[in-house]
Amino acid sequence: MGVKFTDIIETEEIGFKDLEGHSVAIDTYNTLYQFLSGIRQRDGTPLMDQDGNITSHLSGLLYRTSSIVEKGIKPIYVFDGKHSDFKTNTVMKRKEVRNESEKKWKEALDEGNEEEARKFAMRSSKISPYIIESSKKLLDLLGIPYVQSKSEGEAQASYMVQKGDAWSVASQDYDCLLFGASRTVRNLTLSGGLSNLKYMELEKILANLDLTRNQLIDIAILVGTDFNEGIKGIGAKTGLKLIKNDSLENILKNKEVELEVDPDILRNIFLKPEVNTNYEIKWKNVKLDQLTEFMCEEHGFSEARVVSSANKMKKLNSTQKSLEDWF
Repeated sequence: MGVKFTDIIETEEIGFKDLEGHSVAIDTYNTLYQFLSGIRQRDGTPLMDQDGNITSHLSGLLYRTSSIVEKGIKPIYVFDGKHSDFKTNTVMKRKEVRNESEKKWKEALDEGNEEEARKFAMRSSKISPYIIESSKKLLDLLGIPYVQSKSEGEAQASYMVQKGDAWSVASQDYDCLLFGASRTVRNLTLSGGLSNLKYMELEKILANLDLTRNQLIDIAILVGTDFNEGIKGIGAKTGLKLIKNDSLENILKNKEVELEVDPDILRNIFLKPEVNTNYEIKWKNVKLDQLTEFMCEEHGFSEARVVSSANKMKKLNSTQKSLEDWF
C-alpha cells in the first residue's frame, strides 16, 4: 500500500502525449496486483486457461503493454527482489487480509451473491512464482526489457530514474518520492486507456511543502510506512506540521513514544536502498511465433487479439518502424 500521503501531495494531470518518446520504469508488482484484482469474471473468478492456470496477469500485461507502446511510451518493467526484514509485519498483514478475503469470497459464492463475491475476490489476489515467471516470459517474447531488483522494486525504479535510464517511475504508491524518484506517474497501467494520468515531480512537491526530502521521509516515518507502524493519531497533515517545527527525534521524545525500528535505519531504507546496478535495458522485436504459441496454444488466448497486440508493438504513431529500430 505504501505511505498514505494523499492529504498533502498534490498531483498534476497529464496526458499520454506528455509521455511520448519517454521511457518509464514500471513497478511490476504494483501493476500485476492491478491486473489480478481487476481482470476477473463477474463472480470474481480470475481468467484461467484450460489447465486451470491463472491468466488475468497475462491478459493485462499483453494488452496494456501494447497500448502503452502504441502511444509512443517505452516501458521497462521492474520486479521486486527480497523484501526487507523490517517489512515482514506488513507482508504478513497483507497475507492475512488476502486469506480472509478469499474465505469471504467463497462464502459469497456459496450464497449466490456475485457482487459481494467479486469485491472480496479482488482483495484476495496473490502473486505466486508462476505469476512472476510467466510474466517475465511474456515480456521476453514481446521484446520488452525488465530489471530484477535486489530489494524493493520502487527503490530500483527510482534509482533508474536518478541515473537517467528511465524518465519516470510508474507506480500507484507515493514511496517512489521517498526513494528519490524525480518523476512519478500514476494510473499508467490502469485499464481502458482513458484513465487520468497523475504526475508527481519531486522538486515541485518539496518546494510546495517547503520541505527537504529527508523531512518528507521523517513525515512518512511518523505516519507509518511498509517498514514501521507509525505513531497512532498522526496522519500526513499532522506529521507535516510537526516536522516543519521540530525534528523527528524531539517529536518522539516529547510524545514519549518509541518506534519499533530505529529512525536512522528507516531513513536509510529510503536514502540508501540496496539496488541492482548491473542491468541492461534494450528493446527488441516481438517473437511472434513463440508469442502465439505461448499465449494461444498454451493459455487459450485469441490468436487474432494476440497478433493485433503484437502489431501495435511494431507500429508506433502509424509508422512501420520496429521497436528495435525505433529505440
